[in-house]
Amino acid sequence: MGTVNHLSNEPGELTHLRQDGTAQMVDVSHKAVTTREATATATVRSTPEVLALLGSGGLPKGDALAVARVAGIMAAKKTPELIPLCHPLPISKVTIDFELDRASVTVVATVKTRGVTGVEMEALTAASVAALSVYDMIKAMDKHAVLTDIHVLAKSGGKSGDWTITGQGVPAEPGGAAE
Repeated sequence: MGTVNHLSNEPGELTHLRQDGTAQMVDVSHKAVTTREATATATVRSTPEVLALLGSGGLPKGDALAVARVAGIMAAKKTPELIPLCHPLPISKVTIDFELDRASVTVVATVKTRGVTGVEMEALTAASVAALSVYDMIKAMDKHAVLTDIHVLAKSGGKSGDWTITGQGVPAEPGGAAE
C-alpha cells in the first residue's frame, strides 16, 4: 500500500478526509489545550396534557425529566463511541436543563472540557439523547410527539473563537469553522 497524502488544515477543507477520499480521524496533537464549552438544544413537541404531566412528574413511567437528565449526561460521555471520528475527551462538566411550555419541552445541554478540541458533538449528543429519553417516556401517551430543533446554541474556547446563536439563529460572533 502506497503513501497517503493528507489534506491540509486550511480553512474550508475537509480535514476528515484523506487525499484518496477515505475517512481519517483528524490529528489534533499540535493544538493547544484550552478550556472549551458548548451548549446545544433539542426540543420535544407534545400535547399540553402530556407536558403538564411531564412537568409535574406525574407520567405513568415516573419522573421522565430525571431519567432524561441522566441519559443526557451518560450520552455526552459516550459520544466518541457513537460518532466515529470524534476524539475521546476528558469531560469535566455536563449539565442538562429543561424548559417547558404548553407545546414543548426544550433540552439545553452544556458540556465543558479542558482539551485540544471542542465539545460541540458531546453537547449535541447529550441534548439529542435526553430528548429521545423524554420521547421514550411519553410515547405511550402521545404517539405523535416530535423531536425537532437540534442545534448548537453556543461554543467557547479554541482557535475558532466564541459564538452564540442570536434569536434569528445566526451566530452573534462568527468565529470560523467548528473544531
